[in-house]
Amino acid sequence: MTPEKLQRQAASSVILNPLPSVILRERSDRRISLRINPAKQSHCIYLFSVIVFTRPMTAKAIEWLDNKVRILDQSKLPHQQVFIDLSDYQDVVLAIKTMQIRGAPAIGVAAAYGIALGAQKIEAENRTRFFDEFGKILDAFATSRPTAVNLFRAIDRMKKAARSNDVSEIKRALIDEAKEIHHEEIEATTHLSQLGAELIKDGFTILTHCNAGSLATAGYGTALGVIKAANEQGKRISVIATETRPLLQGARLTAWELKQENIPVTLITDSMAGYFMGQGKINCVIVGADRIAANGDIANKIGTYTLAVLAKENNIPFYVAAPTSTIDPSLSSGAEIPIEERSPEEVTRIQGIPIAPEGVNAANPAFDITPHKYITAIITEKGIIREPFAFAPQ
Repeated sequence: MTPEKLQRQAASSVILNPLPSVILRERSDRRISLRINPAKQSHCIYLFSVIVFTRPMTAKAIEWLDNKVRILDQSKLPHQQVFIDLSDYQDVVLAIKTMQIRGAPAIGVAAAYGIALGAQKIEAENRTRFFDEFGKILDAFATSRPTAVNLFRAIDRMKKAARSNDVSEIKRALIDEAKEIHHEEIEATTHLSQLGAELIKDGFTILTHCNAGSLATAGYGTALGVIKAANEQGKRISVIATETRPLLQGARLTAWELKQENIPVTLITDSMAGYFMGQGKINCVIVGADRIAANGDIANKIGTYTLAVLAKENNIPFYVAAPTSTIDPSLSSGAEIPIEERSPEEVTRIQGIPIAPEGVNAANPAFDITPHKYITAIITEKGIIREPFAFAPQ
């Protein structure tokens, strides 16, 4: 068995509970051999070069490894922690479309790495022939998902990074730029989380929707980053997480991330939020965003608008946490943000199991628009912004 196959098997075999989290790392300094007792094969985890942490931790959503893009397949969580090594840019495009990697900042990082990956395999001796193929790669990512502005910002940056006349220099520059985009998202989400944590008081119960943690950002997190930072400050907090139909990112991903951090979390169905707000059991709402217009309107996971209206009715602060890379000042309002329509089968089926009559019509907008009048503040790495929102091009 090759090291790559062994690593994939090990990754797909990791069970996070009750075992501690296991992060796999390939060792380049020496060869490692394993001897496995066949009699105990069904009870062991096949590992090589491992680091075992006594406290569970969230694995990296995405990283660049030796001209490959490694992603944590989010469609398999929470029951399996599976890492996939992608060596073709078209596979990265597919992973974005199928939401194996998801969340606006993480999509931007994935696109950057995917573009760099595709560029390495272009066989061209001059810049003109290189750009004939490079343009096809950019177009493929531009059509993957339409709502998250981080995707298009990453595409633009990668295009600008390819400015040398030397093809080999362009290829190196694209890898460097992709890594820089990733680094900037880590820095931005860490800083905004620290700023946002100041809004969270000791004893707060926070409601959040969808998943806006490390998985969605390839960094520290946005909405969940604020929650994690408040917890690290020693504040006694708890979280109510909506399940987030139709793909259950709240139930599968947010609950999983919070359990890794030992932060108390209660899972509810989306339609229960109004009940808990009316009972006075929620102190604030924090969500992420996929795109923010110049006037402060936001696009976020479908159901966010409903929560914002309910929060305002119940005098509950409604916060949006997002890096400035998610702000699109070229759009004057949320009415101009394109909304992705996904397959009706995501509504009529849950993980492939039919839950509705065969042939029934189903609508599946992936996002909705929350008008800025419902937003108490937008938390960014550059500060906490309140009304009037007016984001201008930089």
